[in-house]
Amino acid sequence: MRVQFLGTGAGIPSKQRNVSSLAIQWYQHGGQTWLIDCGEATQHQILQYPVKLNKINQIFITHLHGDHIYGLPGLLGSRSFQGGESPLRIYAPKGLQEWIHVSLQISSTHLRYSLEIIEIYDGMTWSDDSFHYVVKQLEHGIPSFGFRFEEKGQSGALQVHKLQQMGIAPGPLYQQLKQGKKVQLEDGTWLNGADYLSDPVQGLRMAVVGDTRFTLASHELADGVDLLIHEATFRAGQEELARNFFHSTSTQAATIAKQANVKQLILNHISSRYQPDEIEQLLAEAQFIFPQTLISYDGFAFEWDQK
Repeated sequence: MRVQFLGTGAGIPSKQRNVSSLAIQWYQHGGQTWLIDCGEATQHQILQYPVKLNKINQIFITHLHGDHIYGLPGLLGSRSFQGGESPLRIYAPKGLQEWIHVSLQISSTHLRYSLEIIEIYDGMTWSDDSFHYVVKQLEHGIPSFGFRFEEKGQSGALQVHKLQQMGIAPGPLYQQLKQGKKVQLEDGTWLNGADYLSDPVQGLRMAVVGDTRFTLASHELADGVDLLIHEATFRAGQEELARNFFHSTSTQAATIAKQANVKQLILNHISSRYQPDEIEQLLAEAQFIFPQTLISYDGFAFEWDQK
């Protein structure tokens, strides 16, 4: 899995940081790509990095503030203009469907692919063949949500060498054992597939927290995840300011990560008020509480190799 940060700033674009968007690329699931938020100029950012519009099959919108959605109409149109024909699904708060419909209708933008927009709500869950999804509402000036993604575990690999040592040649028997079934050999011997499988591999668990005050919902989304991406608009000591503007500080994000037993924290959605030296201090403040902390920047890519 690879996370490509496309825009990591808060509110308005700056020379160093564009507004919110990140792409999650799943190598083991056909290379499908998910987009989290789509602020202004997201498609311009995509041109600079190894993210392909036609690979984006799901978009998750945390909330409807402009710095998280103003890039959507252009991106949807470009995906069509570039020949994209595969279906696209958007999960977003109430109101996005109407806005997208009006934007595309007024601009006479006709999509060559099927677009489905699904309205999210607090406590919503669903699953597909590869993932389980959880949505929780956070605390922001307008409805804002966080997402938890749980990759389904994979069964253990068939230990072929054990079967070969027994003189069992490859064939339909292997597939049955791989499925954990019990099979009988020609000589009457029974084999239990579970005895010839390596340990199962647990899937990756990650959470992405949209704009929010310090809240229990963040902890619930982050509980035990491998990777937490959490907003950190403000520095330590600015908790009152963060609360007044419905945001979190770097140390609050780190506290969530520590309490929730997260493996890796990445701070995101950083205010443009901070200069490079202050960014380093912001990171150090978080690392003092939770050492396994990184801070995002436009173009930063994080890869997770599940072993």
